[in-house]
Amino acid sequence: MLTPTNYTVDPNLFQEAYNQTGGKTTVINQPTGDFFYDPWILKDEYKDTVWETIYNSLPITKGQARIIILLPNQCYQKHADIDDRYHLNILSDNSYLINLVTETMHPLTQDGIWYDMDAGLPHTAANFGRRERVQVVVRKLLKKNILINPVNIAISTVMPNSNHARYLFDNTVSVWLNEANKLGFINNFAQGAVTTTFNVEQDKLDSLKHILPEEFKII
Repeated sequence: MLTPTNYTVDPNLFQEAYNQTGGKTTVINQPTGDFFYDPWILKDEYKDTVWETIYNSLPITKGQARIIILLPNQCYQKHADIDDRYHLNILSDNSYLINLVTETMHPLTQDGIWYDMDAGLPHTAANFGRRERVQVVVRKLLKKNILINPVNIAISTVMPNSNHARYLFDNTVSVWLNEANKLGFINNFAQGAVTTTFNVEQDKLDSLKHILPEEFKII
């Protein structure tokens, strides 16, 4: 789930970076176009700060970059994501990223290494320590795949509880979407409040129908 990259940053910068977070989860860059497909650029308020140094230590075309803070005694609900991510751990104390498929716990340390994360695997993160877990998480842009025989579809649900709907979607459809993006048979993904739309190769539509929970429908 987590693979170390060759991209690194000096951990001596982390305390200064933490001091500037204000204890809040924050987006440090801004879009130049489509949320999922077009590059994001660093916000002006983070230029000429330690955060610009950290941001530029990952020399790739980036999607959304967030400073994410997980408080002690907290964890995230089980989920998967359509887009893979890069992770840099700024601060942690007995915090873990947990692969819920293999039931493997990945300890998070301040080693200054950017990690490539396969977010298509259902996972969670947990903070068992006494301090905040502070990470920089950078979304990978989705591939602009060229489809041969595309079908435009929308997925929606009538479930009254949006949190329950999100849980079901993230642990079934998001797993499928992550693989479909990598294998090149979806494009033009967009996510609204109640409807998700994208193009898919017609011969792959049955595989989506097979994993789709009965609480959802394809239009």
